[in-house]
Formats: sequence, C-alpha cells, structure tokens
Amino acid sequence: AFSYGHIGSQLMAMASMLRIPVCMHNVAEEQIFRPSSWSAFGMDKEGADYRACEAYGPLYK
Repeated sequence: AFSYGHIGSQLMAMASMLRIPVCMHNVAEEQIFRPSSWSAFGMDKEGADYRACEAYGPLYK
C-alpha cells in the first residue's frame, strides 16, 4: 500500500480502537487520539494506554 504524508496519528487512532498499545513514536502529542475512558487509567499517557488495553482486553481474539 502506498500513502503520502504523515499518517502516524491515524494509525495510532486505529490502534487505540483495536486496543493495541503503541509506544516509541514521533507523533506530536496534540495529534494523538485517545478514547475518553483512557483518562481513568492514570496521568501518564503511555502507561494509561497499556493499563487500559490490559483492562479492556483485545477487541478481536
């Protein structure tokens, strides 16, 4: 597949919907989408990603 431009934020949004935590990226913080329920898992955003994905479990098995 070919893509033009920076699509990292869209791929990270899709990963959050599929409950796949992502780290080590170069996407600006204001471009990252996180579901509002993620805020219940702490102030550290990347740590909250992992805790939310662990708590909710995978969307597909």
